[in-house]
Amino acid sequence: MSGGRLRIAVVFGGRSAEHEVSLQSAKNVIAALDPGKYECVLIGIDREGRWHLDGTSLRLLNAEDPRLISLNTEGSRVALTPDGALIARDSNAILERVDAIFPVLHGPYGEDGSIQGLAKLADLPCIGADILGSAVGMDKDVMKRLLREAGIGVAPFRCFDSPAEAASGYEEAAAELGSELFIKPANLGSSVGISHARTRDEYLAGLEEAFAYDTKVLVEKAIKGREMEVSVLGNRKLAASVPGEVIAHADFYSYEAKYLDENGAALLIPAPVPSEVAQGLRDIAVRACKALCIRGMARVDCFLEESGTILVNEVNTIPGFTRISMYPKLWEASGLSYPELLDKLIELGIEDFTERRRLRCRP
Repeated sequence: MSGGRLRIAVVFGGRSAEHEVSLQSAKNVIAALDPGKYECVLIGIDREGRWHLDGTSLRLLNAEDPRLISLNTEGSRVALTPDGALIARDSNAILERVDAIFPVLHGPYGEDGSIQGLAKLADLPCIGADILGSAVGMDKDVMKRLLREAGIGVAPFRCFDSPAEAASGYEEAAAELGSELFIKPANLGSSVGISHARTRDEYLAGLEEAFAYDTKVLVEKAIKGREMEVSVLGNRKLAASVPGEVIAHADFYSYEAKYLDENGAALLIPAPVPSEVAQGLRDIAVRACKALCIRGMARVDCFLEESGTILVNEVNTIPGFTRISMYPKLWEASGLSYPELLDKLIELGIEDFTERRRLRCRP
């Protein structure tokens, strides 16, 4: 620690298709962390997976333009050692030691348990979900099967791990799930690679798009319902925010609407639903996180059907932290400001690390 402050390594960027989203999220997280409590060590990961020490002040390129924002790679190339030190790649000199890692990485190589495993090897607290919760939350196929096992409703779906099998399965999928289908990469977020298919040709085009991002693809029944989101926070005891509603102005809540176009969707916070429905959404969100072994934080996205049935669409273990993201907005509406939310997340990460460290790892 430096002068009593926690030294927090904020890690952002990354190799996934959500690289630019991560940069936007990191910019907001870093600006909101209290400098009286934390010394930020900024680590940007470029698209090839190389780590760059950005110092203590963020130096993004085109930082105000979400379409052009990019990582400044002029900082020292670094690596994390098993004892929690950052070393220079060119000299092996120790540059920094950190007290905890705060991953602001969306999608594969960050939200899927990868960096959580690296933090465990380095014996460092990692803010957010652990390895298991991260991996399960990332894989929509495994996630939906576990939710279904726990008695939580999900959209009917089929999963394919071969483009040829998926293409030949159109008639069977349409007969089982309906003529309107959503095609999604199993391990990606921010609506990247998602298509809405109403015909065979659209289905085949959607498969090509989804398989460009993952080796496993979900084909889901199109659900007619209102899109609801709930933020979850906690370790053993999970708390849920007020629910919010997303009203997309396009066909669905796309990447563009989430991160590039402030007018791409209307965000209604709190959601205009009766109190018993709001409580039902909060209860489902907590149940979903427990079923998926998720601690720390998550945003749970649901469909609210006209009948009142709630279906969980997906669970995000590192939700967006941009200025138009729902996760911090929902907590703010629930009485927790952005800086207070970050304080709580760091507290939870260190609490979980301390609890696990007490375990006897050897006989």
